[in-house]
Amino acid sequence: MVKKPAPDATRRSEKSRRAIYAAALALVGEVGYPKTTVEGIAARAGVGKQTIYRWWPSKAEVLLEAFLDLGEQAARAAGQEPYAVPDTGDLAADLKAVLRATVDGLLDPAFETPARALAAEGLVNDQLGREYVARLLEPQLQLYVARLRAARDAGAVRADVDPRIALELFVSPLAQRWLQRTGPITYAYTDTLVDYALHGIAPR
Repeated sequence: MVKKPAPDATRRSEKSRRAIYAAALALVGEVGYPKTTVEGIAARAGVGKQTIYRWWPSKAEVLLEAFLDLGEQAARAAGQEPYAVPDTGDLAADLKAVLRATVDGLLDPAFETPARALAAEGLVNDQLGREYVARLLEPQLQLYVARLRAARDAGAVRADVDPRIALELFVSPLAQRWLQRTGPITYAYTDTLVDYALHGIAPR
């Protein structure tokens, strides 16, 4: 009698985890965050509810990890891992290229729906809000900090400029327009943000 190999628990767990990620993102897109439940995620993923609670304390945590994983998978597929703001020596061109890619992401329903759900929930859920900033937003902002610091060292930015504050001149307006839908999100818009940030609005 041939002895069958024991099931690989690690592989089984990873398969379940991926199914849960996919289910969470799909449900948020279909019914919205308020109507997405742990029970619904479990049913869609084909796992028990306790499997989810063993790994995550709430649906918010599931969605946050699923969204982070979605970004990592996209970066890996594009060959951009680890990701960094490019440094071609032309700061304006580099920032415009990254912000154009950001526009593409913000307009992609696969990213937009869970991102909006997390951003909205983070406003009323302090713990999730802190994790959303610490695990998702701040690491991305630090990429801009590194590029602006390099530009400052190269003399392309004033020596007294604080990179962490300077990046908000173009990142924050984009986020505000996207979150509140105050205007269209376009390449022309983000290009203009970069121009205004780097050159100001006073007459030259």
